[in-house]
Amino acid sequence: MFEIPNPPEEFGQDGGKFYRCYDDLAKEIDDDMTSGLKEQLDGILIFPVPFNARFTPQAGLFATVNTAFLALTIPLLSADPADDNKALLAQNNALLMQLVLGRNDTVPADSPLPSTTFSPSRDIFTINALFALSLTFAIMSSFLAVLGRQWLVYYRKRGGGGPDRQRWEQLKRFLGAERWRLEAILEDLLPSLLQTGLIIFCISLILYLRHLSPAISKIVGIPLPLSHLLVWAFHSLYWTVMPMKLAISSWASSGVWDWDEATADFPHATPDPLKREEESLESLQAIALRRAICTSDDPATLIHATANILSIRSPDAMTQLWKDDAFQERFSQLVQNPSNGILQLRGYNGDPKDLAEGCRRLYYSAAGHIALNVDCGWKLRLKCGRRNGIHTRSIYDLAVIGISGIWGFAPS
Repeated sequence: MFEIPNPPEEFGQDGGKFYRCYDDLAKEIDDDMTSGLKEQLDGILIFPVPFNARFTPQAGLFATVNTAFLALTIPLLSADPADDNKALLAQNNALLMQLVLGRNDTVPADSPLPSTTFSPSRDIFTINALFALSLTFAIMSSFLAVLGRQWLVYYRKRGGGGPDRQRWEQLKRFLGAERWRLEAILEDLLPSLLQTGLIIFCISLILYLRHLSPAISKIVGIPLPLSHLLVWAFHSLYWTVMPMKLAISSWASSGVWDWDEATADFPHATPDPLKREEESLESLQAIALRRAICTSDDPATLIHATANILSIRSPDAMTQLWKDDAFQERFSQLVQNPSNGILQLRGYNGDPKDLAEGCRRLYYSAAGHIALNVDCGWKLRLKCGRRNGIHTRSIYDLAVIGISGIWGFAPS
C-alpha cells in the first residue's frame, strides 16, 4: 500500500524507496541511450569498413566501391609501362629497317622514354585526391565508431562494490558522457563524417566521368547534386516534421556549432572537461534528485525524490540543485500542481483527498527547505522559468509557500 513518505533523516534512508525508483529510471535512460547509439554505430561500422569478416557480405559497401574507383584512377598518376615498351620497339624497328635497306642514317639512341617526362594532368590528380579523401573520411568514421563501441561496453560494465557504489559510479560515467558530449559526437559527428565522405565521392565520380565522357558526366552530374540539395533544403526548412535526421543539414540550419551554446543544454558540462574536480557525495545526491525530478513522470518517483530533498543539509548542494534552470522549472510545476498525477499511483486505497493533501504538504515543505538552505541572499530572485507561462518566484516566495504548506495554509 502506498503512503506519503516521511522525510528521511539521511539521504536515501527511506527503506530504499527512492533508490529503487531512481535505479529503474537511470537504467531506462541508460538503456535507451546505449541501445540507440549501438544501432547507430553498428550501421556506421557495417557501411564504411572495408575488410571486416564479421560483417560480410555487407561489410565495406562504401569503402569497397571507393577502393574500386581508386584502383582505376591511381594508375593514371604514373606513366604506363606499355608506352616505354612501344618507344623501345619503335627504336628497334628503326634500326632493323636501316639494316635491311642498307642505309647509314643515324638513329638517336638516347631519346628519352615517355616515363621520364610523364606528369599527370591536373584533373587526374584532383580526382585521385578526392577519392582518397572520401576514403579517409570513411576510415575516420569507422575508427571513431569502434572507439564509441568500446565506450558503450565500458559504460554498461558494472563495477565492484555494493549497490551504492555502483549507483554513484554509473552516475559519474553519465556525467562524464555529458561533459565530453559523447552522445552528440556519436549521433552527429560520425554520421557527418560519413555524409561528407559521400559528398566528396559524388564530386570525384562526376569529375572522373567527365574525364572519360563529358556527356555521361552531365547525365549523372545534374540529378546527383540536385537530389542532395533538395534533401538538405527540405530537412533544414522542415526538420521538425521530417522523419529522418541529418547532422550536416541540422548544423547548417542552426548555424556554426558553438561549444558554449551546445553545452548550455547540459548543466554539468564544462567548457574544459579536463579542468574539474571530483564530485562529492552531496553533489551526486543533488544531481540524482535533479535527474529524477526533471526526467520522470512517475508520481511515486517524484514524491520519493521530493521527500529526500528535505534530507539535504549542505547549502552548496542545495544551491547547485536550485541554480539548475530545468530543476527550477520542473519543481515550480510540481509546487503549483502538487496533486497532478496522483490518481495514477498504484497501491493507494485511501481517500484521494488525503493523498492530495499529503502531497501538497510534502511539496510545500520541500520548497520551504530549499528556500532556507539555498546559499544566496533573500533578495536574490532565481528564475523558476518564465517559459511555458510559469511565474517567476523569489527565494522569499518559496519560503512563504513552504511555511504555509507546513502549517496547512494554501498559498496564494
